[in-house]
Amino acid sequence: MPRFAPLDHGSHRETRDALHAYARILGAWMTSCRAPRKHWWQGSLRPAFSGLTTGVIHAGADDFELVLDFQRSELHARTTGGEAIAEPLVGQSAARLATRLTRFLVQSGGLDGRFVPTGEHIADETAAGAGYSAACAQTIARAWGDVAAAMTALRAGIREETSPIQLWPHHFDLSMVWLPDETIPGQDPGDPDNADKQMNFGFTLGDDTVPEPYFYVTAYPVPDAFPSLPLPVGTTWRTAGFNGAVLLYESLIASRDPQGYLLDLWNGLLLAGRRHMLTHSR
Repeated sequence: MPRFAPLDHGSHRETRDALHAYARILGAWMTSCRAPRKHWWQGSLRPAFSGLTTGVIHAGADDFELVLDFQRSELHARTTGGEAIAEPLVGQSAARLATRLTRFLVQSGGLDGRFVPTGEHIADETAAGAGYSAACAQTIARAWGDVAAAMTALRAGIREETSPIQLWPHHFDLSMVWLPDETIPGQDPGDPDNADKQMNFGFTLGDDTVPEPYFYVTAYPVPDAFPSLPLPVGTTWRTAGFNGAVLLYESLIASRDPQGYLLDLWNGLLLAGRRHMLTHSR
């Protein structure tokens, strides 16, 4: 059963921001090397035992994997040729880390230069300096593991298509999407990003909308009935910044049965999605 590690968003903020900058480096390599997939799945990371991983990236004849290891505070890169590096995160700006990773993959790993990403992460000088805590990074990894375990339990009971459980480098949120295989009338069915009906079950360490860690559930398109749905104590419907159900992480871990609460919330909203979003209720 997930433990749901306590998260102090005040002391974790600088560590979160540094890890976010590093995650964008990995995301940039994934989008530059992988063929496009619907809903941008080619650019999402996966939770790993020690932190985050790209999984194997196939780039022409060169395969490699990138891992953000929060246990050791290192970026690991490995190639099929056996080359490997472990770059420390502490004191590293994202720009410097990106440069060192590129040099390794191109010069040591033999990667074709046309796969090298360019973009905003190259200029990001966010550094894991005095405000970075290896202990905080390890706690974040444990919290993601707990949330991913709960998402796995939710996903196991869904008969329709679901996305992978994935970490988005841009917003730095962990999420799983329900896709009931029904499109929105009037939208181009060849454009799944805008045409597919969907619900997103997510978790973030805090953002400009809600500064502390929180869970969210959103629907696209939002049914008229959703804002008035009865929600369990501790969960509210939010309209500022986005439309969705919001549960603060702190409120969840204070509950008597955090996993039971979370799965009941998710399954209840999923049932409401089937009832109010689909042409033929399932």
